[in-house]
Amino acid sequence: MDSKATANDATAKDPTVYIRPVDVADLPDEVQEQLGTAGRIYALHDTDGERLALVGDRTLAFVLARQNDFAPVSVH
Repeated sequence: MDSKATANDATAKDPTVYIRPVDVADLPDEVQEQLGTAGRIYALHDTDGERLALVGDRTLAFVLARQNDFAPVSVH
């Protein structure tokens, strides 16, 4: 059965996602290998702290969140 998950399905209580910068050097080796020479990327996390996605830049992180009906919040 194919179904499209939405933010409301994933976080019925709170559609907030947190966006924070991540140094590539802090990620597992297999992820670092896939990212090549990138020094910093951005992670999207749900309110429970689960990482939902990694993206190349901050603007893309916010666009991705909004396209999936999440309310993005920047975390420094």
